[in-house]
Amino acid sequence: MTEVEANNGSKNVVDLGLVVGELTLEDDAASDDDVALEGLEEELQDYKTDDVVTMILSKGTSSRNYTKDVEHNLRRIELDSIQDYIKESDNLISLHDQIHDCNTILLQMEKLLSGFQAEIGSISSDIKVLQERSLDMGLKLKNRKAAESKLSKFVEDIIVPPRMIEIIVDGEVNEEYLRTLEILSRKLQFVGSDAMLKTSKVITNVQPEVEKLHQKAVSKVFDFIIQKLNALRRPKTNVQILQQSVLLKYKYVIMFLKEHNKEVYLDIRAAYIDTMNKVLGTNIQAYIHALEKLQLDIATAADLIGVETRSTSLFLRGEPLKNRSAVFALGDRIKILKEIDEPALIPHIAEASSKKYPYEVLFRSLHKLLMDTAASEYLFCDEFFREQPMFYDIFAGPFTVIDEHLNTVLPNFYDAIGLMLMIRIIHQNQLIMSRKRLPCLDSHLDKVNISLWPRFKMVFDMHLSSLRNANIRTLWEDDVRPHYVMRRYAEFTASLIQLNVDYGDCQLEHNLERLWLAADDLLVKLAALFQKPKQQTVFVINNYDMTISVLKEAGPEGGRIQIHLEELLKSNTAIYVEKLLQEHFSNLIKFVKTRACEDPSLGPRHPISVAEVEPIVKDFASRWKAAIELMHSDVITSFSNFLCGMEILRATLTQLLLYYTRLSDCMKNIPGGSAPNKDLISISSIMYEIRKFSRTF
Repeated sequence: MTEVEANNGSKNVVDLGLVVGELTLEDDAASDDDVALEGLEEELQDYKTDDVVTMILSKGTSSRNYTKDVEHNLRRIELDSIQDYIKESDNLISLHDQIHDCNTILLQMEKLLSGFQAEIGSISSDIKVLQERSLDMGLKLKNRKAAESKLSKFVEDIIVPPRMIEIIVDGEVNEEYLRTLEILSRKLQFVGSDAMLKTSKVITNVQPEVEKLHQKAVSKVFDFIIQKLNALRRPKTNVQILQQSVLLKYKYVIMFLKEHNKEVYLDIRAAYIDTMNKVLGTNIQAYIHALEKLQLDIATAADLIGVETRSTSLFLRGEPLKNRSAVFALGDRIKILKEIDEPALIPHIAEASSKKYPYEVLFRSLHKLLMDTAASEYLFCDEFFREQPMFYDIFAGPFTVIDEHLNTVLPNFYDAIGLMLMIRIIHQNQLIMSRKRLPCLDSHLDKVNISLWPRFKMVFDMHLSSLRNANIRTLWEDDVRPHYVMRRYAEFTASLIQLNVDYGDCQLEHNLERLWLAADDLLVKLAALFQKPKQQTVFVINNYDMTISVLKEAGPEGGRIQIHLEELLKSNTAIYVEKLLQEHFSNLIKFVKTRACEDPSLGPRHPISVAEVEPIVKDFASRWKAAIELMHSDVITSFSNFLCGMEILRATLTQLLLYYTRLSDCMKNIPGGSAPNKDLISISSIMYEIRKFSRTF
C-alpha cells in the first residue's frame, strides 16, 4: 500500500468520540426544572392512550431514564449516519462536481433558450403582422374579384360582338341564330333594366346599336315565322308533322317576340289562329264531305214500329220495312262502342271497297279525328305559344263546321238506335279526354250531347205515337204467329236495354215502360180481332214468348219489362191450357169443378151416383189417347216456338192428370162405385203416355 493510500485509509477511520465528545444531559436536566407545567394536564390526557407511554408506565421505568436511553440511541444512530456519510464522501464529491457541471450546462442552455425565446417572440410578432397583411390582401382580392365579376358581366352585357351583328343581320334563322337571339334578349333586358345605367355614356353609345339589332331580329323572325305558317296552308300538308318537326324547334322566337315586341307577337298569334282556323276547318269540311259518300241510310220518318208494311212510302224505298231489321235491331252495330279508340276511317280506302256504313260509324270517325287533332293542337299551343285559351279561337271554325253538319243531319235523322249509339260514343269520348286530362273539347262534346238527346226523344216519341195511333184493321193479319210489329218492338226495346246496361239511365227506362204499355195495348187490340178466344190467347202467348226470347238474347238485363212479360206469359198459358182441355174433356172438367169439389162434411144433399160418373169414365177411356194426340197436334201448329209449345203441352197433360186423379179419388167415395172401375184408366198408363211426349222435347 502506498503512502497516499495509507493516508487516505487513515482519513477514512475517524474517531467520532473525539470529534463529537461526550454527550451529557445535565444541562437538559437542569433546564427541565424550569419547564412550565401549564397545559400538562391536557397533554397527559392526550397521551393517556399512546402505546409508547403505556409501555413505559407498565415497566415502571422513570421517564428521565427512558429519555436518556432514547438520547443515547439517537446519538449512536447519528454517529453511524455520519460514518456512512464519510464513507460516501468521494461519491458525494463526484456527485457535487457533476451537479456543478450540469448547472454550468444548464446555464448555457438557459442563455440559448432565452435567445430562442426572444427570437420566437420576434417571429410571432412578424407572423401577426403577416396575418394582418394576408387578411387585408384577401379582402382586397375578394373585392377585386367581385368588382371584376360585375365589370366583366357589365362588359359582356353591354358589348356587341361583330359576330353577333353578322348573325343577326345576315345569318339564317337556325339553331345558332336562336342562341344569338337569347344573347340579344339578355342585352335588351340589361339595357332597359336599370334607370341609372341609362345615364352612362357607354349605354348611350351602345343602346342605339342594340335597338337596331332588335328591330332587325324582329323583322327577320317575323318573316321567317310567317313563311312557315304559309307552309301550313299548302294542300295535303301534314299539319301535325310540320308543327312538331319544324315550328317547335323555333319556339324561342315566340318567347323573344312576346317579351321584346308584343305587337309583332300578337300579329303572329293572329296569323297563326287565322291560318289554323281555315286549314282545320277546310280539312274537317272535306273529311265530312268524304264521309257522306259512305253513309248507309238506315231509317226514314216512316220507319216506325207501328207503321204497316204495305205503306206506299215504303215501296218508294225499294225495300220493305218488314225485312229491314237493322232499323230496330242493334245487332253488330254495338261493336262500334268497343272500337271507340280505333283510328278514324280513311275515306278513299273505304270508298274503294264500295262499303257503306251506318251514320254512327261515320260519327265516331269524325269525332276521333276531331279528338286527335284537338289534342295535338291544344298541346302545341301550350308548348309553342304558352297559351291554352287561343285553342278555342283556332277551333271556332272547325266547331262551326261540325255544328252545321249536325244541324243538317239530325233534323232528318230517324234512326233511334243510331242516335243512342252516338250518345254513348260521346260519353266514351268524354271519358277518354278526361283520362288524358285535356279539357279542350268539354264544351263541344257537351253541346253535341245536348243536341242528340232531344232528337232521340223526338224519334222515340214518334215510335211511341205509331203504336198508340196504329190502325189495327190494316195491321191485323189472320195469323196467330208473332206479329211483325211486336217483333219490331221486342228488337227495339232489347237494343235500348242493351245500350243502357253500363249507364243505368232512369229516364230511358221510364220511356221504355211507356213504350211497353203502348205495345201491350196494341197487342190486346189485335188479339181481340180473332173470332175464337183460343186463337186470341195463342196469339198473345206467341207474341209474349217471342218478346221474352228477344230480350233474353240481347242480354240478362231485361229488367222489369221482362219480369212483367214472364208473368203475363204464365197467366195466359194457364188460360190456354184450360181452353184446350175444355175442347176435349169438358164433361170431366165440369164434373171435377162442380161435383168433386163439394165438401163431404156438408152431408149428402146431392150424393154422386154411379150413373152420373160412369158416362164420364167411359168417354175418357174411349178417346183419351186420341185426344192427347189432337192436343199435341194443336199445340205444334199453334205455337211458332217449339220449346214454348212443348212446355204448354206438358202443362196441359199435367193439368189433365190432376183432373183425372181427382175423378178417381171421387169414385172411391161413391156407394156401389165398383162397377165403373173396370173402365178406369190407371194413373200409371196416363203417366206413361205423358212421358212419351216428354221424350220428344
